[in-house]
Amino acid sequence: MSEEKPEKTGEIILKITDLKKSFGSLTVLKDINVEIKKGETVVLLGKSGTGKSVILQCIIGLLLPTSGTIEVFDTEFINLPEAEKNLIRRRIGFLFQSGALYDSMTVRQNLEFPVRRQPDFKNEDLSEKVNEVLENVSLADAIDKMPSELSGGMKKRISLARTLMLDPEIILYDEPTTGLDPVTSNEISHLILEMQEKLNVTSLIVTHDIPCAKLVANRILVLKDGTIAAEGSYEELKNSDDEFVRGFFEFS
Repeated sequence: MSEEKPEKTGEIILKITDLKKSFGSLTVLKDINVEIKKGETVVLLGKSGTGKSVILQCIIGLLLPTSGTIEVFDTEFINLPEAEKNLIRRRIGFLFQSGALYDSMTVRQNLEFPVRRQPDFKNEDLSEKVNEVLENVSLADAIDKMPSELSGGMKKRISLARTLMLDPEIILYDEPTTGLDPVTSNEISHLILEMQEKLNVTSLIVTHDIPCAKLVANRILVLKDGTIAAEGSYEELKNSDDEFVRGFFEFS
């Protein structure tokens, strides 16, 4: 039997209500309602192309929802002026599926970049912070490497380190283990769990990786036909009466 993770009983830090998103005549998200508590790790499962990443992009403001509301830190986010959105975005880390490192920058420069572009940056020395986040992902020796010198797993770790440079309260992960071998995927999953335990960050993770979901999730959501079809613990969903839901766990 899998180890029970403690239930998070803190404040609601992210609330999505009646979220809909269409692209022309194609409706991808029909009716999304989600509440995530501070310090909670929630995994979002669903078939490819069903809108999981669209939800993440709506949360961060990369896409504008067709309708509905998104409250982050008790603030309705969607209709805020861009300057106020940026203040909230600073508190949210987004880990892109590809890692999205800048090829022309060293690891150090990649990590410093999001801090240097903040309007209140005063050209302070970032060496201590860079070293700290690299230690957190166990890659201190990679500080002067170029992205082309990194393996896929190392790029994922560096991307997470870059996200940690701004001390985010929420981290959104888009397929954090995609394209990695099983051993490296397991290492990234343990790193996600470690960051949640060490930093008490709130995480929403889009993934197809069921071992990752089993390890890190306090709660799992299943997306079907543009809405949340089921939610619960790994064990609850694995033993669901719903064949669609149970199908995600058949080979785990």
